[in-house]
Amino acid sequence: MFRHAFLSRSFLRCMLFSSAFVRNNIFICRIYNRMERAVVRCVPWESKLTISFTLDGSHKHILRDQTEELGKALARISNNIIKAQTKGKKSKKNKTTDTTTEEPVVRLYFNGDFVAEDSMNSDAWQDGAVLHVGDTKYKIERNPPTFTTAELPASLLAGFPVCPKFEIEFGHLKDCVFKWYKESFSNAHSSGQEDCWVEAGSERVFIPSNLDIGLRLKLKCTPGNESKYGATKELVSTGTVEAGPGVCTFDNRHMYTKKVTDDLTVRVVSYNILADIYAQTELSKTVLYPYCAPYALGLDYRQNLIKKELSGYNADIICLQEVDKGAFSDSLLPALDAFGMDGCFRIKEKQHEGLATFYRRSKFKFLSQHDVMLSEALTTDALHSVLLEKVSTNSTLKEKVLQRSTTLQVTVLQSVSDPSKTLCVGNTHLYWHPKGGNVRLIQMGVALEHLKRLIADHHSGTLIFCGDFNSTPSSGLFQLLCQGSVSENHSDWMSNGPEELVQMELRSPFQLTSACGEPAYTNYVGGFHGCLDYIYIDSQALLVEQVIPMPSHQEVTTYQALPSVSHPSDHIALVCDLKWK
Repeated sequence: MFRHAFLSRSFLRCMLFSSAFVRNNIFICRIYNRMERAVVRCVPWESKLTISFTLDGSHKHILRDQTEELGKALARISNNIIKAQTKGKKSKKNKTTDTTTEEPVVRLYFNGDFVAEDSMNSDAWQDGAVLHVGDTKYKIERNPPTFTTAELPASLLAGFPVCPKFEIEFGHLKDCVFKWYKESFSNAHSSGQEDCWVEAGSERVFIPSNLDIGLRLKLKCTPGNESKYGATKELVSTGTVEAGPGVCTFDNRHMYTKKVTDDLTVRVVSYNILADIYAQTELSKTVLYPYCAPYALGLDYRQNLIKKELSGYNADIICLQEVDKGAFSDSLLPALDAFGMDGCFRIKEKQHEGLATFYRRSKFKFLSQHDVMLSEALTTDALHSVLLEKVSTNSTLKEKVLQRSTTLQVTVLQSVSDPSKTLCVGNTHLYWHPKGGNVRLIQMGVALEHLKRLIADHHSGTLIFCGDFNSTPSSGLFQLLCQGSVSENHSDWMSNGPEELVQMELRSPFQLTSACGEPAYTNYVGGFHGCLDYIYIDSQALLVEQVIPMPSHQEVTTYQALPSVSHPSDHIALVCDLKWK
């Protein structure tokens, strides 16, 4: 027999934080705590509090004013129980049964003393208080760690990380406990047999193997904070683990990125991941990507590949384009959070996709965000008055520029190891049209001035500028960024004919270089391949230590073109390691 009453407080505290105690937390509670649980949620910024408990198999969820007297709340609990019991008796077949119900005694105690009924609810319902409802006792847990959202992804692939979506209140995911199970055999869960689950893992992320194909997964997750644990949730996958695609285009690239970089190095990824709203159109399925298996264009399938690819790069900064709003919140954010990264999202106006920038928490501190829609800035910010005046000389071009919802996402990060070092991370996806070189030059003119002012006014340090620029190395835009200027005679000003011609010289305030050089292509589809994506860096402050090799041409064309069953996008991620000078 355990003699826990004689254990010292310091010993109990040590046990509380030990993994062994965590694993047996619920078991110990059952032995020593015969009381039921009642959860009280009470936060100062809300006028109401909630009292939740289970009585006779029925869940009670009572909402009361925080300033109300305790006695009224107890009376409401008593009345609710009487109504429920009376209703139950009336539903019986024997209508002559006496339906009178004795009023239960409902009282609240704290440290063995009766809590005065004229106390305010906000003061009365303390952690550790005991609620008596007739002969049943409930231990009050005030604001325990609670999962407000806990979901498993719909698609499970062998060899790919399963990253649940969690939202937690009064706790932190680092303090939570996770235990994974898999079926002992196919359809074991549906058979109703006991012991149909086999323990499989204890980390937040689980990677099923080929041996798990055809099996469901189960996750028991217990929310926690630094001092206590909340109620365990049990999640069972809706489907079974399916076979993965085999070798993917990024598997060999991961050989170069097995570890997180040191404090002097920054690994950067830029990647257009192909928004689902574009992948699922009839045009995409029949014209743009007819060579791609339809299931491989599905969001759930592609997200599995994207999450594995991104996690395997062990990056410090990830800039993504064409990010669906739902994919960011439901898939990418929880997955990359599990791998140590935080992220911010900027949706493009008039569309359901946008830009996302992630950064490694252990290496960077988020300072500020300065996003801007380029067309709006051009017309409303005096900084761009000269550029606007020149663009306004051609109404056709001006209208086209102003119709675009192209956005620049700017995130300012501070090095954790050296606070004197800050990064201004730009992320954008410029106008897509092959004949839109003139529009892209104007968009870049706005972006560069915005970045220049930001760095000057906020001392935001060193620029890293990532994105899908929809511009080849022969373009005026590439010349502007890498050579510092583009002349008024550049052919891109005539990219869509004389009706949109506006000739002007643009200069860059930065000395930038393309960190990954000029790959043969970063976009490879049936009718086009070319280099459209770049990571531009401030060459005065950063140097390139390593460029992660692109997939081989054979890998890219194994299934004719991109996307494919082994590659989730029509673009290829750029990955490089940078060093501070």
